[in-house]
Amino acid sequence: MAILGPPCLARPSKSAECTGMSDLVLHNYYRSSTSYRVRIALEMKGLTYQYVPHHLRHGEHLEPAYLSVNPQGLVPALILGDGTLLTQSLAIIEFLDETRPELPLLPKGALGRARVRMLAQMVACDIHPVNNLRVLTSLRTLFGAGDEDVANWFRHWVNEGFQPLEKILTSSPETGTFCHGDTPGLADICLVAQVTSNARFGVDMTPYPTITRIHAACMALPAFQKAAPENQIDAE
Repeated sequence: MAILGPPCLARPSKSAECTGMSDLVLHNYYRSSTSYRVRIALEMKGLTYQYVPHHLRHGEHLEPAYLSVNPQGLVPALILGDGTLLTQSLAIIEFLDETRPELPLLPKGALGRARVRMLAQMVACDIHPVNNLRVLTSLRTLFGAGDEDVANWFRHWVNEGFQPLEKILTSSPETGTFCHGDTPGLADICLVAQVTSNARFGVDMTPYPTITRIHAACMALPAFQKAAPENQIDAE
């Protein structure tokens, strides 16, 4: 499978030991929250990857060359060393966790794994799909929404998701330093990426002290810092 352009960045880390886990290529965009999720997971797993940026606002993800790599025309897309294409951030992250089990992103127990997936999907399946760039662009082009209308839409759906998420995290004895216990995992990855996007749209985080606390704990870790949008080579 063709890889677009030259590798733009190789993250230093441990050598990959799993079949297909060397020569990873990540097609992504620095400000994409789903791309941010995968970057965090790669950093947490200590995996080296080549960073290939596609500027979504310039439509680079819709160019024929990239569509030949990922017909869906979305980021992130992870290309394994044998050319296998993986898309969809949660699928990519769980693949990385299953093939690189060190520093697991999901608990061992079935109930704990279900809880972490539940928290992650409250963000990834309920908030993000109605607030991604395609939807926000459609609000403008199809319905004539202005910038403030779009921002209000974004904030509305974040609050719809964060209100119950805050209650669950605050009330559950399973919540620790992070979303589940004292080790960061899949739920924290999704939470951090969403909070980062929230800042661009002026989401008031005052009603969410537990989410804010967990976000701060994550951002104190090198993996989250290295993967942050502002630290990528295509950051503007």
